[in-house]
Amino acid sequence: MIRYEKDQRVPVTLTVNGREYRQWIEPRLLLSDFLRDELGLTGTHVGCEHGVCGACTILLNGSPARSCLKLAIDVDDGQITTIEGLARDEEFDALRQAFSENHALQCGFCTPGIMLSVAVALKHTSESDPVDWDDVLSGHLCRCTGYVGIRRAIKALQAKEGGEAKA
Repeated sequence: MIRYEKDQRVPVTLTVNGREYRQWIEPRLLLSDFLRDELGLTGTHVGCEHGVCGACTILLNGSPARSCLKLAIDVDDGQITTIEGLARDEEFDALRQAFSENHALQCGFCTPGIMLSVAVALKHTSESDPVDWDDVLSGHLCRCTGYVGIRRAIKALQAKEGGEAKA
């Protein structure tokens, strides 16, 4: 185990939303704080700081991950996508529109994390391998929508893509 002196900074290289960042950071810096404070990507929200609420969800090497539970140094050389990066994806427009039309956006605090998880799940669903939406949504706490609008948005998206959703 490497021991670091107090206030000693260490190098980290991360690719965030397709752009490589090389910075010197404190070893104890959380990934969520790195994204928000160092890079200004405030779409990654910090709620419970225990990994329960899902507001800090990002995509790490293509899979949903809780950025409040990871040290930035632990994901050195990782590929990260935040909601800001997803917003550049052509498929995001359909996701955003479905959430908007189905009132799945209420206060918006949990929305970025949910959208990232839903986007990944939609890419990996097929008729032969359907997504368990209860499982996808169980990693996110939303106090405003009651998940009704979110589930309607998922159904609307899958209907557009020709599949059936059991959201």
